Amino acid sequence: MPFIGQQPITGAYSKLDAITTSATATYNLLLDSAAYSPASANHLLVSLNGVMQAPQDSFTVSGSTITFASALTSSDNIDFIMALGDVLNIGTPSDGTVTAAKIGTGAVTDAKLASTLDLSGKTVTYGLDDSDMPAGSVIQVVHAEYSTQISSTNNSDFDIVTVNITPKSNTSKFLVRGIIMGVQRGTVGNARLNGILKRVVGGTATQLTLAGANFWMFDTQNFRHGGFSIDDLDSPATTSQITYKLSGSWADHSNPSYVNKDGNSGNSTITVMEIVG
Repeated sequence: MPFIGQQPITGAYSKLDAITTSATATYNLLLDSAAYSPASANHLLVSLNGVMQAPQDSFTVSGSTITFASALTSSDNIDFIMALGDVLNIGTPSDGTVTAAKIGTGAVTDAKLASTLDLSGKTVTYGLDDSDMPAGSVIQVVHAEYSTQISSTNNSDFDIVTVNITPKSNTSKFLVRGIIMGVQRGTVGNARLNGILKRVVGGTATQLTLAGANFWMFDTQNFRHGGFSIDDLDSPATTSQITYKLSGSWADHSNPSYVNKDGNSGNSTITVMEIVG
């Protein structure tokens, strides 16, 4: 509703600036060096020489000035003046009185945030954990590459490249993709490079899938380069560390052949992606 004169100030309980007395009854009221106008004398607590003063009787207020009933002297001491605002309502809270528990859930909206936030020295988290991600989301990726030459004879098994990953959930699926690069040498006719993808958990190995590629040679003096990919969508149902391993073997020829020969054949790789189940 409208008011005649100054509208009452709600809340905002504040201690006003100190006043040095002199041979006068009237003094300026200041808050942080700025003029302060209380709603009335009844909204001030005034202590003079250790004695609380009665509003309207001991002092009055007009605008931003306070007038005591009689002139003071330089030996008098105004201990403090406390501005109460409108004590019947909760308006602007006093400094330091609003705690995190007093802020309602959802009360801090985008509109309440500054357009530019200084987050220097702060750690920012995105507020979601992996369980909040929708099914099919990739939540971690690991990759390994092996370039060292591996020589092997007919039907001899050998490990090519491995990678370790620790699942974030026992319901996750793992898309495993490998590339095996080989070089056949010294055998006319067909030779085959086989690849096996394995999962190893706690020392127990499980074969997931296999693939292979044929190499055809017409001249024993030449090398035949080639390669193939191998992949699997695995559901290990564990949160223990998993080792995914690519192994290989040559078949149907008698001379040693290679994987990753001299880097000329290309490098063998394995990539594992954990996917929300």
